[in-house]
Amino acid sequence: MRRLLPLGVVVCLILAVAVPSMAATAQLVMATGGTAGTYYPLGGAMSQIINSKVKGVNVSVQSTGASVANIRMIQNGEVDLALVQTDIADYAWNGTEMFKNGGKLQNFTVIASLYPELVQVVVRAESGIDSVADLKGKKVSVGAPGSGTEANARQVLELYGLTYQDLAQVQYLSFAESSEAFKDRHIDAFFVTSGIPNAGIQDTATMHKIKVLSIPSDMYEKLHGKYGFYGQALIPAGCYINQTEPVQTVAVQAVLIARRDLQKDAVYEMTAALFDNLPELATGHAKGKEVSLEGALVGVSTPLHPGAEEYFKEKGIVK
Repeated sequence: MRRLLPLGVVVCLILAVAVPSMAATAQLVMATGGTAGTYYPLGGAMSQIINSKVKGVNVSVQSTGASVANIRMIQNGEVDLALVQTDIADYAWNGTEMFKNGGKLQNFTVIASLYPELVQVVVRAESGIDSVADLKGKKVSVGAPGSGTEANARQVLELYGLTYQDLAQVQYLSFAESSEAFKDRHIDAFFVTSGIPNAGIQDTATMHKIKVLSIPSDMYEKLHGKYGFYGQALIPAGCYINQTEPVQTVAVQAVLIARRDLQKDAVYEMTAALFDNLPELATGHAKGKEVSLEGALVGVSTPLHPGAEEYFKEKGIVK
């Protein structure tokens, strides 16, 4: 029995060394959005690249209520990474809009801007509504209560000197609800903030000849001057049925964020994995085609994570 004791000690020592090495992989969770939306599958495509390229990191994707919920989950330490809109990130950082009663939420930093989510104002082609200014006295859906779309609608209306009091009726409807109300002629116009093409608008365009209102460059400059998270965007001709001309508008960006205390080296490696493998990301999801190194900081108005900042400095994107 005495000769077995050293062997047992050796086995214990081997296990003591082996267990930490097996547990060395950082298990990270990325908050995305609903399974039918863009965030969830795009997050899946990004996680696959990270998991295959970055040693010691494993990212799993979680379906969530999207931007507002994701910011709160990051704040509470429930997740490590998240996809959100730049405007929602700005509101959280500064404690405004839907975050004004709970104080500033600043437990996050930005990894990169990914693709634009366009503000789209839909009206009937024959309505005689040719500008956002023409929405005065009309029935308008401005998005779900407390949503990013609803905040965008207020800001765009304000740009044209309008408030909700200037509208005949304000309805707070989701994209799907707005589409149905529009098809049934219960509303004259509706706001959508999303990537293009938007499924709700596509569905609407199959039943009604629609028009998406332009927000031209001069109005964009005014809007961007007040809200730095807005960028310019173009809806190309043919994006929707009967849309024969491109439409200029404004957009917020979908961004990837991380907990502030996430290890710098890990974030650097994840950032490099994504941007050094953009063709793979483009193959993994259609929106991946819109991600670019040149656009990595577009619309970002909150601090970068030091790991991402180091990568972008090496690439000359950050001075």
